[in-house]
Amino acid sequence: MFELIKNVNIDFLGKRKIAGMISGAIILAGLLSLVLHGGPLYSIDFEGGTEIQVRFTDPTTVESVRQALSDIGYGDAAIKGYGDEGEFLIHVKTATQSDEQVLTIREALGSIHHGDNYEIRRLETVGPKIGKELRGDMISAVLIAMAGIVIYISIRFQFMYAIGAIVALAHDIMITLGLFSLLNMEISLTVLAAFLFIVGYSLNDTIVVFDRVRENAKEKRHDSFLSVLNISLNQTLNRTIITSLTTLSVVLILLFFGGEVIKPFAFALTVGLIVGTYSSIFVASPVVLAWDENQKKKKTS
Repeated sequence: MFELIKNVNIDFLGKRKIAGMISGAIILAGLLSLVLHGGPLYSIDFEGGTEIQVRFTDPTTVESVRQALSDIGYGDAAIKGYGDEGEFLIHVKTATQSDEQVLTIREALGSIHHGDNYEIRRLETVGPKIGKELRGDMISAVLIAMAGIVIYISIRFQFMYAIGAIVALAHDIMITLGLFSLLNMEISLTVLAAFLFIVGYSLNDTIVVFDRVRENAKEKRHDSFLSVLNISLNQTLNRTIITSLTTLSVVLILLFFGGEVIKPFAFALTVGLIVGTYSSIFVASPVVLAWDENQKKKKTS
């Protein structure tokens, strides 16, 4: 097997406290952002409403678009630049369920430059009830996936490994979600798909490490569990780095060259790949070690 790094002997678990402080700081910043923003910024998929992607041929500002929409009662619309100059993404919270309401918005946009000098590139409408149901389904999907992971890993390995994997997955999702909040990015159905990918990728990487830990625990019975974990992490490091870099190279192409529509999805994947690789080393294994040490203390006390 090709080795990117040879003769690796890094004391990963010796750095677990520093890694814990770094993770804690990032998660805390994300949680504070979520609290200040009143929760995640959901897209039309989960919040309901109308989303309009519009492009003006003449120079146009966000302020002029907001003023035009305020004049027809949509002053609370979320407006942001999108793609090329003069292109905007407008999210109206109240679902425009009739052709008359859509026509009113079109007329308001046309009044900005007193003419038909704009193009509606995309128009999507989701009712608030459907959006609420999708939001509930999103949370259920993640929770069901995690419950299945606990059962699977508990059967294949031990319960303490399942705890390590779940803590690592929660760590990955919280950091990614926190960064979306800090950067004021929307959570959409495509981003949800990226979150589920993060869960699967991070879990796969963690299981590879745990599988090696189980093998080494049998062969090195006289070594401490901390030593076995460190040896296993070093043995799987090349595989982890090569796999992550290969996948990341494709995701980065999507992030920088995939266009505005796919950018949130690619950003979530990029963050998830980096954080997922990190957590399999500095989160899952330290949690398993802490659980093992705690169980040994209970037996001796």
